Amino acid sequence: MNFIPDNISKHDNVFDVLKERGFIEQTTHDDEIRALLGKEKIKFYIGFDPTADCLHVGHFMQIIIMMYMQKYGHTPIVLIGGGTTMVGDPSGRTDMRRMMTPTVIRDNCILFEGLFRRFLEFDEEFMYTPSGTTLGKGTVNKEPDPGKAVCVNNISWLQTLNYIEFIRDIGRHFSVNTMLRAECFKQRMEKGLSFLEFNYMLMQSYDFMVLARDLDCKMQFGGNDQWSNILGGADLARRELGKQVYGMTFALLTTSEGKKMGKTQKGALWLNPDKTSPYEFYQYWRNTEDADVNKCLRMLTFLPMEEVNRLSALEGEQINTAKEILAYEVTRLIHGKEEAEKAQQAARAAFGGGGDMENVPATTFDRSRFEGEGMGVVTLLRECGLVPSNGEGFRTIEQGGLTIDGEKVTDPKLQITADQFRDGAILLKKGKKTFHQVRI
Repeated sequence: MNFIPDNISKHDNVFDVLKERGFIEQTTHDDEIRALLGKEKIKFYIGFDPTADCLHVGHFMQIIIMMYMQKYGHTPIVLIGGGTTMVGDPSGRTDMRRMMTPTVIRDNCILFEGLFRRFLEFDEEFMYTPSGTTLGKGTVNKEPDPGKAVCVNNISWLQTLNYIEFIRDIGRHFSVNTMLRAECFKQRMEKGLSFLEFNYMLMQSYDFMVLARDLDCKMQFGGNDQWSNILGGADLARRELGKQVYGMTFALLTTSEGKKMGKTQKGALWLNPDKTSPYEFYQYWRNTEDADVNKCLRMLTFLPMEEVNRLSALEGEQINTAKEILAYEVTRLIHGKEEAEKAQQAARAAFGGGGDMENVPATTFDRSRFEGEGMGVVTLLRECGLVPSNGEGFRTIEQGGLTIDGEKVTDPKLQITADQFRDGAILLKKGKKTFHQVRI
């Protein structure tokens, strides 16, 4: 499992590599961290709350960080938040998260753990056993094999805590005034912040302290929205353990206009092909705006920086070459070479450049539905999932946003009949970039 080529960078310190690729946003101690990562092979962690049954592309940014760290000999600790998910992280949210049952959370944890194994090499023999008390030291059966990842679930130490003991031992280190100034809480104050969510910072900070104490974890990484929680954990480790640990945050994947990437008409851009097909995944990156090509090539592929800079300098029609390479490389990382090639072929076919239409998203109907008067075009759009409602379908057509086999549709009352199908298929194109095949 070696996704990252040896020629990824001229630097031999992973700090410089991450800086070069544009990941690093904030650090607790810039110079100290660079020196630490250059002279030692450390254990570090990133936490993932299993709020869904699959990882999405936002998670993939964090996975890529772990892949870089592992490439340069450091040991990733994948923390799955089976315990913190019971509470819900208020960071970056305007409302309270939906409460999830323990069974659903447990099932999601198992699915998350399986997905991480696609990208990281794990020490499968490693086991961690928490003490069961707030300040009691847990035990491990062995040191992780050098450079191999390990996986822990914070439900294993959070669910056994005695609340009074936790508040006395851990809560005493936290100033409410300081917590209320944290960005993750500040934006929620007007609409209301529950006491349940207010506990989240203590829990995540405690996670960092536990890993620092029991596994000698020296760093926590996360998105910018986790900065306050990371600082809380570093401060708790210093106060309770007398130990210096470090934190680093990374840029969230956003467009040049500051909007989060990874959102589609159907929702998040998932890493599971059953939730987002390889073709849809490929098309998302193929349709990247020109201004975002450099960032996506830097952060989501393992192309050397010389190639990243060459591709993102292309202009006019040539920038489409860079977008094809971007889409192929990211799809290959997630879904494998074979699926990436199929998606590329399908995309080229849909855009009229030749290739196999077999992998273009399609809906098959019974021929009888197009006999006689046929099916209304708006109904067809809705049943293919291209619009959520008839009203949206009418607006799409009125705004000139639909073609069928290359012909613009101007009549929203158009009926689609069987004789319009060539070789049993027609191709719908919604807007500039969304293709869908209808088969009978």
